[in-house]
Amino acid sequence: MTIKVGISACVLGDKVRFDGGHKASAFCTSVLSDHVQYIPVCPEVAIGMPVPRPAIRLQLDHQEQVHLVRSKEPSIDHTQKMQTFIEQKLPQLTALSGYIVCAKSPSCGMERVRLFDANGHQLGKIGVGMYTKALMQRYPWLPVEEDGRLFDAELKENFITRLFACHDYQQTMLDGFTVGKLVKFHTKYKFLVLAHHPVAYRELGRLVAQAKLFSAKELELRYLTDFMNALKKLSSRKNHTNVLQHLQGFLKHVLNEQAKKELSETITKYRLGYVPLLAPITLLKHYLTLHPNQYLLEQRYFDPYPESLGLRA
Repeated sequence: MTIKVGISACVLGDKVRFDGGHKASAFCTSVLSDHVQYIPVCPEVAIGMPVPRPAIRLQLDHQEQVHLVRSKEPSIDHTQKMQTFIEQKLPQLTALSGYIVCAKSPSCGMERVRLFDANGHQLGKIGVGMYTKALMQRYPWLPVEEDGRLFDAELKENFITRLFACHDYQQTMLDGFTVGKLVKFHTKYKFLVLAHHPVAYRELGRLVAQAKLFSAKELELRYLTDFMNALKKLSSRKNHTNVLQHLQGFLKHVLNEQAKKELSETITKYRLGYVPLLAPITLLKHYLTLHPNQYLLEQRYFDPYPESLGLRA
């Protein structure tokens, strides 16, 4: 049941960067490490580049093709070696549930990597690291995030939500995909998807309802990709309030007036920003222990990841 996460080796603290240093992430090494097994990769070292080494960059040729070249000597081109490594490495990563890459790296950056034209003039931070671009193209459903963006609490919580959801899906389909498993999985993620992307919530529902129109392979890829893309959209206070009110409706016939008032007031306080999301969720979970509802108890919305990560506090 180990959750496998790919990660740039420098983010784990390995001194493999071009300057001989690292970019160790405290969150990755001290918090998330208790819940996952890392698969460290440094594409640049993997293709034989030394540590330390001359800096490299992404540069277009005159046909607008991207190359990985030495910054001060563009004639030294590492593109073919990197492409060969990519072709060998990516097929080995099918078991991953997520990937954390090093920001701004010409090999690993997820976005905003400096790109240069054929004459060496900077075009702006519009590139994607060569290795990570290929990774995201091959596995469009895979949660990928940069180390620097994990400093943002909202982005971090979003990535972790996607990571654990992806792993849950993989475990559900471990011994083969079936429509029955898909329906069960989709059912327990309904409210979590609704909190992130109401439009995708409806579209995924229609996709599952029309399952017989697709081949199993097509349905699985389409659902997983759309599901993960839906969770990629940041949840909002408005959407969470909508979900909380939906959940409240399931309990309206079992709660007394005082309990209904307390729950409504707590949801309102959350909507207005006076209390964190954890407050109404904790109260809902309390009422569910008193008045069990199997459908609600199975909803991953309440616990999308281990509580010990403290991301909803």
